[in-house]
Amino acid sequence: MVEIAKAISSGARVIVFDEPTAALTDSEIEELFKVIGDLREKGTGIIYISHRMDEINVISDRVTVMRDGEYVGTLVTKDCTKNDIIKMMVGRTVFSEPKTASCVAEDAPVVLRCENLSRGKAVKGVTFELRRGEILGFSGLMGAGRTETARLLFGADKMDSGRIFVKGREVKIQSPEDAVKAGIGYLSEDRKRFGLILDKTVEENTVLATLDHFVNGLFINRRKARETAEQYVGELKTKTPSVRQYVKKLSGGNQQKVVIAKWLVRDCDILIFDEPTRGIDVGAKSEIYSLMERLAGEGKSIIMISSELPEVLRMSDRIIVMCEGKITGELPIEEANQEVIMEAATNR
Repeated sequence: MVEIAKAISSGARVIVFDEPTAALTDSEIEELFKVIGDLREKGTGIIYISHRMDEINVISDRVTVMRDGEYVGTLVTKDCTKNDIIKMMVGRTVFSEPKTASCVAEDAPVVLRCENLSRGKAVKGVTFELRRGEILGFSGLMGAGRTETARLLFGADKMDSGRIFVKGREVKIQSPEDAVKAGIGYLSEDRKRFGLILDKTVEENTVLATLDHFVNGLFINRRKARETAEQYVGELKTKTPSVRQYVKKLSGGNQQKVVIAKWLVRDCDILIFDEPTRGIDVGAKSEIYSLMERLAGEGKSIIMISSELPEVLRMSDRIIVMCEGKITGELPIEEANQEVIMEAATNR
């Protein structure tokens, strides 16, 4: 919000808003749109860049679509539908209907149980279970404690109290190394800061979590690492000139695929996806959704943290809602909708 205020205070005749709502709550987004409306009335031109289709329909007069660095076309917003825009973005029709029933078998075993995880005011007595093949959605407003819970589970932060059980056995997770040994992988919400080494190649990032598998004596088996990276580039359809390309030169969606590949090479049974589609286009988003569903179908268990309610409803078999560090709701997907989730997310 301070960055937005800075841009407005400059008195510019044209302001470019690049993903301005990525870290805002619904009420803050509403205030932002009021500000943009005032600027328009005063004659300021607005360029608004966003991957959120609903925002584009609300805020824009015209929509210009780009794909793979090239201009595709421009539409008048009131004369087009969301599907028209998406089809131009990805070159095909993408369907994203909410899930209506859980895909998890009733007798699926519990692979992860957390009891009373706590850390200061950020996480307060969080208890939940995750079953084999389940996609468990975590919803809530910014600062609700979702990411903080994931970081405790992965050992990135130290808990004040709590117990973690993996496949019925209690494990002591005091570092990410302990979590990886327990079969837990974590795709952080800030992939550039925590998930990748941007100045390293696709190959080097892909084998980062499994270097011990590629070492012969004192040296890394480069041929084996390259073949592994090429395998996952093909499986995930990562767009890169080669596995020797620096990760910093890839798009956001392809960077995310490299992070996913890193944990697939490690073959973790439990995967935490924290804001898995933030800042990526709808085509890559659809591919990541398909990948998550395939992994769940193969028996992997997924915790998905997302600030986008349509995404939570599209992917989850069950939804946990948090507010101010506590779990305030647990919903089977059959009973979940945006209103019920928001009620629990604001249940202070």
